[in-house]
Amino acid sequence: MTPPAVRSAGLTKRFRSGQVAVDGIELEVPRGSVYGFLGPNGSGKTTTIRMLLGLVRPTAGRAWLLEEPMPEGGGSVLPRVGVLVEGPAFHPYLTGRANLARLDAADATADPRTTRRRSDAALERVGLAAAAAKPFRQYSLGMKQRLGLAAALLRPRDLLVLDEPTNGLDPQGTREVRHLIRELADAGTTVLVSSHLLAEIDQVCSHIGIMSQGKLLVQDERLALTERGEPTLVVRTAVDHVGTATEVLTALGLGAPVVDGPEVTASLGSVAPETATAALVGAGVPVVGLEARRPSLEQLFVTLTGEGFDVAR
Repeated sequence: MTPPAVRSAGLTKRFRSGQVAVDGIELEVPRGSVYGFLGPNGSGKTTTIRMLLGLVRPTAGRAWLLEEPMPEGGGSVLPRVGVLVEGPAFHPYLTGRANLARLDAADATADPRTTRRRSDAALERVGLAAAAAKPFRQYSLGMKQRLGLAAALLRPRDLLVLDEPTNGLDPQGTREVRHLIRELADAGTTVLVSSHLLAEIDQVCSHIGIMSQGKLLVQDERLALTERGEPTLVVRTAVDHVGTATEVLTALGLGAPVVDGPEVTASLGSVAPETATAALVGAGVPVVGLEARRPSLEQLFVTLTGEGFDVAR
């Protein structure tokens, strides 16, 4: 099997105050995947990413990027990794293009002869070509975030690590970032994207890891995660037939039917949807609509943690 692009073993960070920000997580990001690192603010995602990149030393445990141990292998592996960690910092009086040139000059493995071409290509890719000659201090929050993305894309990367990449972006910018992530993944880049926004993760990621209070609660392929939950059957009928529909579903063994206007919802269990449909029609219930639903990503998170969080966008 191909080794994962990112891996950790018992990765832990305990601060001097005694707070455990990250508690023994075993992260595994498959190569070629878009791995959504999901959790509310303060769950330990950013601290984990900083440890993976060698920016913060773990209290215990190990981490590897592209099979290189971190931080020992940082010098050889980090040129292959594009990174956007929350709050990217640039020189305020330099232009966007000049900031990228300074970053590129700090990379001993980059070809200085192609700096201008690669910088302009990265700025074009994130929608900042028109603002390339504008000082960074005049950039809006969304433009600063876009410049951070451009810095991560200055050269081809085997791994892209993005921490809250749509922070400060408007809906159009958010859609553009999602499209860019898919484009990079299709080209073979592994993408680890951290976010507290469910909609982002659900739309773009192939794999998901859910963190809460410093612990990695679960990780798997996105579809496999949502299929773990108990499916429900939603039957829509005429209002004066909901009583009969409820009786039929109960007799079939569906759990705890709930009536909401013309809809009856019940836990499907092991009953096949077609069996329920036949029983309803046989009892004279006019079935206007019938749907077998799997739990959403939001419902899965609430089930695992008992918490809700920002599901905007």
